[in-house]
Amino acid sequence: MSRQRRDKIRVNGNIKWRADLSESRRKEIPEIPERAISEAIGNSLCHRDYTNPKGNEVAIFKDRVEIYNPGFFPDGVNPEDFFTGHEKSILRNPLIAETMYKSKDIERWGSGIKRIHDECVAVGVRVEFKRLKTGFEVVFYRPKWEEGEGLEKGRVKSRVKSRVKVLGLIKENSIVTIPEIAQTLGLSIKGVEKIIRTLKQEDRLRRIGADKGGHWEVQG
Repeated sequence: MSRQRRDKIRVNGNIKWRADLSESRRKEIPEIPERAISEAIGNSLCHRDYTNPKGNEVAIFKDRVEIYNPGFFPDGVNPEDFFTGHEKSILRNPLIAETMYKSKDIERWGSGIKRIHDECVAVGVRVEFKRLKTGFEVVFYRPKWEEGEGLEKGRVKSRVKSRVKVLGLIKENSIVTIPEIAQTLGLSIKGVEKIIRTLKQEDRLRRIGADKGGHWEVQG
């Protein structure tokens, strides 16, 4: 097993997970995105200064996870410059990077910081890229789920996906019933009724005719 995979398993085993039951299948969601963790660990190995006897470090604290490597960030650029995806990567260890890319331990050269940033922003997790005097560090700040921190974005994202699926079914079949929608999507009837009420309030859906014999009309 590679060092990257061992470290990823270690982090995943020491952070919080929750179950998302909004869709047909139960989905386990970590407090820090798995792709962001994997990419940060992979990057730390690709960009490490192997002439330095100090090794890579993964430290898990109550409020944060730190991934450190003894390799200095290139002069003249900042981590934020890579958020747009336009800046070009400067590989310190191209042979290691190529090997990890071919083994699918990293997804694409030069996209790591952007992917870490985007994954964390999408779920409301704060991440910091720190230039240190001894190297470089990625810090993931663990959300306080017990206080509701970082949960709302995930819930909103899930609700949006459910609405899109309901609208998709209605577009395919304008006479589909609420129980049929619930059965097809693996949702509760009350859940579908709530989604439909919301879509009506947003003027995205309306009912033409009676419950029996009528049909749905998608707006816009």
